[in-house]
Amino acid sequence: MTTAADKPMRAAGRKAIRLSLTPSDLLSEPPELAGIWTAQVITLLPQAFPGILGESLTGRALQEGLWQLQTYNLRDFGEGRHLNVDDTPAGGGAGMVIRPDVMARALNVARGRMRGDAPIIYLTPRGRPMTQGLMRELAAGDGVTLVCGRFEGLDQRAIEQFGMIEVSLGDFVMTGGEIAAQALIDATVRLIPRVLGNQESIEEESFSDGLLEHHQYTKPALWQGHDIPEVLLSGHHAKIEAWRRAEAERLTKERRPDLWRAWCAQHGKDPDEDRELSGA
Repeated sequence: MTTAADKPMRAAGRKAIRLSLTPSDLLSEPPELAGIWTAQVITLLPQAFPGILGESLTGRALQEGLWQLQTYNLRDFGEGRHLNVDDTPAGGGAGMVIRPDVMARALNVARGRMRGDAPIIYLTPRGRPMTQGLMRELAAGDGVTLVCGRFEGLDQRAIEQFGMIEVSLGDFVMTGGEIAAQALIDATVRLIPRVLGNQESIEEESFSDGLLEHHQYTKPALWQGHDIPEVLLSGHHAKIEAWRRAEAERLTKERRPDLWRAWCAQHGKDPDEDRELSGA
């Protein structure tokens, strides 16, 4: 009699079985993997992916099946003989706006292939800022569907209909959402277990505790007349940790007052407290 313990464990990256009316698709598309964190990207520039995501740690993790990428060319869902995806803005004005019906067709196909808990994120300058907290939330889920804006943006009705989360890379305007999409995927994928070799590096880096990271140093000990801070060469781990913590607080207070106020509020501290933060 075979027990549950005798049964082999399922591999996390086993291929998913999907029926297809066009067998040739199986030759042109990478196989889907079941149970793997998935990034879907709806874009007019599918050739821009994986881009930098195919390099270094994220690229290796992609090849090893620790995450997967699926792109959808919005043009394939366009209207008419010319596959139009946009039209003039209601009320007049410059530029063009992506049509809601075209985006809906693309999203319906993409969402039909997405498994589990995966929000739809629209990359736009008016969205909430990308933060380490958001990346941790996304990494803990099953994946994400990213909508890359172009032209003057996306019809608001599509945003509301699909309950999209609007997210911004920063307070500036770009020609499209593709670079922002790659930034979001990179920052999220690196938090997936086994993507980074040293989990401690995640726990100690910037924003892990709401603070900026302390300065880093390496050999040589003396370079161009500049020394490594003596405490880092002392071998006294408690003093080193205290120095790094004080440096993180000092840098955050000086460079990101917004983060400093938020961190102080979380830890019951006065952000305007006049005290020396740099360690010795």
